[in-house]
Amino acid sequence: MKKFFLLAFLLSMVASLAMAMHPETQHQWSDDQRAVLKSLWLSSLAPMPLDPSNKFTDDERAIELGKSLFMDPRLSGNKKVSCSTCHRPDAFFTDNLPLAHGMGTTGRRSMPLAGMAYSPWLFWDGRKDSIWSQALGPIESPVEHGISRTMSVHILRDHYRERYESIFGQMPDFPDEDFPDIARPAEDYPAAREAWERIPPEKRKLISKVYSDMGKAIGAYVRRIRHGESLFDRYVAAILKDDIASATKLFTPEQAIGLALFIGKAGCINCHNGPLLTNNDFHNMGISDGDAGRAEGMDKVRADEFNCLGPFSDAAESDCGELRFMDTNRQKYAGAFKTPSLRNVAQRPPYMHAGQFASIREVLRHYNQVASEGKLDKSIIHGELTEPEMGELEEFLRTLDGPVIAP
Repeated sequence: MKKFFLLAFLLSMVASLAMAMHPETQHQWSDDQRAVLKSLWLSSLAPMPLDPSNKFTDDERAIELGKSLFMDPRLSGNKKVSCSTCHRPDAFFTDNLPLAHGMGTTGRRSMPLAGMAYSPWLFWDGRKDSIWSQALGPIESPVEHGISRTMSVHILRDHYRERYESIFGQMPDFPDEDFPDIARPAEDYPAAREAWERIPPEKRKLISKVYSDMGKAIGAYVRRIRHGESLFDRYVAAILKDDIASATKLFTPEQAIGLALFIGKAGCINCHNGPLLTNNDFHNMGISDGDAGRAEGMDKVRADEFNCLGPFSDAAESDCGELRFMDTNRQKYAGAFKTPSLRNVAQRPPYMHAGQFASIREVLRHYNQVASEGKLDKSIIHGELTEPEMGELEEFLRTLDGPVIAP
């Protein structure tokens, strides 16, 4: 083993010397490699898809209302927590915590929001199938926003009524005495559920309709959060123009080698593909922490009253193919979590679904270990890397940094 690492080190040193003498050679890519690079280029991103379950996605008034709601700490039990608490605009719409923290601490870390318009599933376990329905989950979570459905409606009525009605139509009358602040269909809070069930069914539906409208406004805003151009995108543009002189100035030899590893030996593009560098699928990465992940998420999304097929969706049944025909193999998805985008990855430690690793290098070493032990998801092909190669791959990943743009 020691001889292997010594040989790898010597080969790396020889390669580095050759690159120093002829750095332009690292920017010569085959036609097949150029096609792969183009597929990862942000300029190859398709137009933003429509969300048939939310007919207000392109309504500028809804986007502006959604932004206000996203930033509003009044939508929390302590008046200090907003959506932007865990999805900070100054931190690429995530945070730097291993586990998200609102009213309390959750069991997973906050996912970045940029590019979510392209994702059919939301959250690490995919328990939501639209951005607007995803926005509703944390509001009623005791450890996130920690308020109820009825309280949300009261806040909309008291602070946003005119703006709400200009978009969604007249808000029903909700007398305070008939709608206690704590009422929600809770499994974790019997008093809240009892208060909810005392409200007549037809009025519960009206409350949930207004609540879903709030989610649709927030979803309209979040849908517009997107990635801007990175150093990697500028490099690909140069390569596609055969502008080797510019490519050589943009990327160091180490970054170019890291890119070659990314699309080749390391196998990263098996999961991190397309312009957003994610396949939006779920994989077991060999982390045994007792979290069932997608295996439970699939049950939750099917049972969700706010899913694409639910009564508050604007979609026709034929629009909901992802939900109707989703893969429900529980064994396949046990302990599996959503593949996050790698854009801005160097700026978003810690890593994995519960912040298990503090650095990119720790993640790469973990993949090496579980791959060698046969514990990695069998659908993933991951080449074992040397320490110098991990360093080169890490250098490439830093070129994925770019702005995140929001309304």
